[in-house]
Amino acid sequence: MKNAYFLLALAIAVLYTSCQSPENELDNRVESLLKQMTLEEKVGQMTQITLDVIGNGETVFSSGYPFELDTARLRKALVDYHVGSILNTTNNYAMTPEQWYTIISQIQEVATTQTRMKIPVIYGVDAIHGVTYTDGAIMFPQQLTVAASFNPVHAYNMGVVTAYETRASGIPWNFSPVLDLGADPRYSRIYESFGEDPYLIGAMGVQLVKGYEGMNADSLSSPVKVASCVKHFLGYSVPVSGKDRTPAYIPDHILREYHLEPFKKAIEAGASTLMVNSGLINGVTVHASHDIITKLLKEELGFEGLVVSDWNDIINLHTRDKIAVDNREAVKLAINAGVDMSMVPYHYEDFFNDLVALVKEGEVKESRIDDAVRRILKVKLRLGLFETPVTKYTDYPGFGSEKSARMAYEAAADAITLLKNQDSILPLTANLKVLVTGPNAHSMRTLNGGWSYSWQGEKTGQYTEEFNTFLEAIRLKTAHVTYIPGVSYINDGKYFEEQEDQFAEAVAAARRADRVLLFVGENSYTEKPGDLNDLTLSPLQTRLAQELIKTGKPVILVLNQGRPRTIAAIEPGVKAVINTYLPGNYGGDALADILYGVVNPSGKLPFNYPSYPNSIVNYYHKPSEEQNPAAGAYNYESDYNPQYEFGDGLSYTTFHYSNLKASASSFGAKDELEISVDVTNTGTRAGKESVLLFSSDLYASISPDVKRLRRFEKISLNPGETQTVRFRLRAGDLAFVNTSNQWVTEPGDFEFTAGDQKIKVTYKN
Repeated sequence: MKNAYFLLALAIAVLYTSCQSPENELDNRVESLLKQMTLEEKVGQMTQITLDVIGNGETVFSSGYPFELDTARLRKALVDYHVGSILNTTNNYAMTPEQWYTIISQIQEVATTQTRMKIPVIYGVDAIHGVTYTDGAIMFPQQLTVAASFNPVHAYNMGVVTAYETRASGIPWNFSPVLDLGADPRYSRIYESFGEDPYLIGAMGVQLVKGYEGMNADSLSSPVKVASCVKHFLGYSVPVSGKDRTPAYIPDHILREYHLEPFKKAIEAGASTLMVNSGLINGVTVHASHDIITKLLKEELGFEGLVVSDWNDIINLHTRDKIAVDNREAVKLAINAGVDMSMVPYHYEDFFNDLVALVKEGEVKESRIDDAVRRILKVKLRLGLFETPVTKYTDYPGFGSEKSARMAYEAAADAITLLKNQDSILPLTANLKVLVTGPNAHSMRTLNGGWSYSWQGEKTGQYTEEFNTFLEAIRLKTAHVTYIPGVSYINDGKYFEEQEDQFAEAVAAARRADRVLLFVGENSYTEKPGDLNDLTLSPLQTRLAQELIKTGKPVILVLNQGRPRTIAAIEPGVKAVINTYLPGNYGGDALADILYGVVNPSGKLPFNYPSYPNSIVNYYHKPSEEQNPAAGAYNYESDYNPQYEFGDGLSYTTFHYSNLKASASSFGAKDELEISVDVTNTGTRAGKESVLLFSSDLYASISPDVKRLRRFEKISLNPGETQTVRFRLRAGDLAFVNTSNQWVTEPGDFEFTAGDQKIKVTYKN
């Protein structure tokens, strides 16, 4: 009888084990590992260091030496201090997939054979618009450029290709996407965002996360997927000064309605990791905010993934923000706030020793440590690192493929935005004599921007000889090209430093040309080094434009920049304006195809382009920001005067909107409302049109936005073709956050607009 009971119990155990879900199996593996770990091993897993700490990065490449890991320093970090994560490249240089494989294989060999727990390292990198630090990787347009396409397919494709090529580099973790609200054009990282609209950011962000991680929780184990890291949670991108890592002041209801929603959608889409805002909100340093990291993110939003600090931001609580008297208190504040992994990145011994001591003294509970390590181990297990600590470049024959390159080109071609085309000056014909001039005409560095082969993008030219600058791409279209820069950047200086470069010669050459193609904008930058004091286009570039306009020859202004530098002083004098944003390695080819009519432009602005530095107003502004002159004794007005507005963008054909209608004249909380509109190509060319649906809450308990983007769809139409575009919404899609931090849709009239069409629908609670 005992044997029978034993066999029955065994059968039940086997059946139980076989019936466990993959998630339960993963949890069991995590708990098994956690029970075996010492406190020191747990804290090590929470420690992330930069690659140069364990190698000879100070001399690599620039001195002609191959990168080498320092065996003693590597063992100290991984064996003695149990470090669980490494990030970044060496000495700010891009390496080949083979070099990456060699380095990461050596790291993982130590982690998985010479440590007691044999837990693999998780390696992370900022692969922002392609694999930033891998030579030969496909560079897509930057996120802001992709947003201008209003086609989320491009965000998804960028994610798929970048994930594949990041894994081809042996790296499983990508610190992307940026889901910050790009609402302040002064900000140095606006080009890393998807623009100023929360709905657009969320739609693009979800597709980028799915491209990185796959469509479901099991996809992450695929060797062609990476763990994404949505950043920077929360409210990072609208500092009062406009300068990076300076304080922001954001009311709670604004923070929730505009800043939180894209992160919420990305978390729901399965984002595995998240990075914390480096700055301050309302005087509170986010890295020390238990309310934001634990209560809001982990408890309210239910985020179960890994929360990582930004670069050096825990020690910054002491050195910069002055809320911690020393490193030890800084560590205590951040870990208790909910940070799971510290991007140290250099002096990791201090973080490690302080956190171990804090736990032993009861200042940080070991349960908080266990929670952090669970999250870290889950990501490592989901990525399959225990089975395959490093993926090998030879298993990725599609690295740098023509197919992937075509996706990058199509994203750029779909995004470049024609903002002005007076007298149909564009497209050009090949017989016209063109002068190509300006500092951005012949530079791969300006095409790509920051996060391109190096942090600031200054080394881009060393890796991009095979690609075409704007000038080189134009020369493939016509033999009638004269190139004189007029102004050039001082590439060894700061991004804004420039000089005259055959200035008078450029103006003289314009008089002999049929058309002048003037390429202006910015040199590459990112983060704090990209701060500015004046949003106006630089004085030297402005003067070049003015002198060229005086010649009387038609000037076509091509903008190549990471943020909208104001051009009010020169815009009236130019015949056409094209915004290329930062279109990547294939942006030169895409622009040339647009200039010469091979591609019909279809991009639209994903932000308001300001006319003046002191007139920065988003498209979803309040009615009080747009007033007609008042009558009576006091004569005043509020001047809403963007140079170009969110959603602006021209085509070489024309589109007519008609028959905008709703499925009902009124709807309730449980109803689905369909809004439809007919769009007709009334021109002579095939073209694409991004159909944008806006709503306006005509009256609300707090002053409503003038309008908000609710849906969009990009369509293709042949000449004479009509398509009916349908959008479906529910009451919640029209809600706002009130001052009690509640999402509400209040009864009343809503106006919907698409193109020049308007209709009114009533919501009844």
